[in-house]
Amino acid sequence: MDVGRLQELADASENANALIALDAVMRMRREFERREAVLVRRARNAGESWAAIASVLGVSKQAVHQKYGRGARLERKRRGE
Repeated sequence: MDVGRLQELADASENANALIALDAVMRMRREFERREAVLVRRARNAGESWAAIASVLGVSKQAVHQKYGRGARLERKRRGE
């Protein structure tokens, strides 16, 4: 998703219609979660430790490994995500 589209969603999140604003927030959250996963993979491929990644994300090493580790990727693939 490009910056222009994210700006459109950020603007829509201020809409007076709460359902339109919620939809925009949900779409941004989905995009940020996707982008976070890409960046975690990039950090791991660059040799960063789970502990370093967890520190940046403000979570425990176990939490980040559970969410993004090999087992989690295999499970998402199994489910077709």
